[in-house]
Amino acid sequence: MHVLLLIVLHAALCCATSDNHQINVETLMDNVLVLRVPQSVGGWGDVTLTCGEAYQNQPVFWKRNGEDLNPALRGNEVKIPVRDLNGGNYTCHLGADGQFLNHTVIMIQLGTDNTPVILKEKSPEDGYIHCSAPNYKGSFHCTWTRTKHRSNAAVLLVKAERNLEKITCELSADGSGVHCLDANCPSKEEQHRIFLTVYIHSYSRLEVYTKAFYLREIATPAQPPNLKISNGKLFSWDYPNSWEKPDSYYRLDFQVKLVHHDNSCNSEDYLMHNTTEETKYEVTARSKKYIFCVRAKDKYTHGPWSHWSHCTVNKRTESC
Repeated sequence: MHVLLLIVLHAALCCATSDNHQINVETLMDNVLVLRVPQSVGGWGDVTLTCGEAYQNQPVFWKRNGEDLNPALRGNEVKIPVRDLNGGNYTCHLGADGQFLNHTVIMIQLGTDNTPVILKEKSPEDGYIHCSAPNYKGSFHCTWTRTKHRSNAAVLLVKAERNLEKITCELSADGSGVHCLDANCPSKEEQHRIFLTVYIHSYSRLEVYTKAFYLREIATPAQPPNLKISNGKLFSWDYPNSWEKPDSYYRLDFQVKLVHHDNSCNSEDYLMHNTTEETKYEVTARSKKYIFCVRAKDKYTHGPWSHWSHCTVNKRTESC
């Protein structure tokens, strides 16, 4: 096991202006150093890196992203100038082309006055991260979307907690979301929010996105299953299997809608819409060509609507 790096802030200097800017330095995780700077352009000073106590009297050479530095950096302790967004993976070696000894990844995080560029805002309500839960058992899923020009961005770290207790999360294979499980999810009314923090980087630029929520705010039923039609006008469906039991306690409201046969269920040009607690609805519309749509949400928390289930009625044919 390598000796842990000793990372010391040496000084904060100014380049091209008479003002001095102090670098805020944080060791985010083993071998990852985050420098918080006010903007992307500027000279922010020097950071001192130490390869390790065991290599104090060794011929240590340094590389950045696998390439030699010009001018060369030698010695167990070196000063790294922080300018613009020139972070990277700094590795120390025994000799110019010798054995790998240790490394530090330097990430640059810009101040809050800078507009995020890595993730795309989903909506004003959701922000950059969308979260949903199929019920109240503690499992939830959060997703995000990279912007077109930052499609190579990678997730460095995800943290989730409630009331200072850590929540286990697993990153998706493509790095565009996490599935989390709050093993201590309370069965009674939630008193504390879940806080999710996502650290994602594009090259040396690090951005941090956060989201706070109660499960009751994101609990979203699955779309109503087993939708069918009988007698040409009576539609019926069931509660989703993934929803909480018993149904009599965890009640759902259902929104029903009739839209023109060539429209989607999201269309605002509808023939009829209504809300019911029942799992059936009788259509009285005269039209013989339409789409019947139904979706669900928690009756008491007024959380998000589910996706639509639908049936297509076209005179004598029906398809659900």
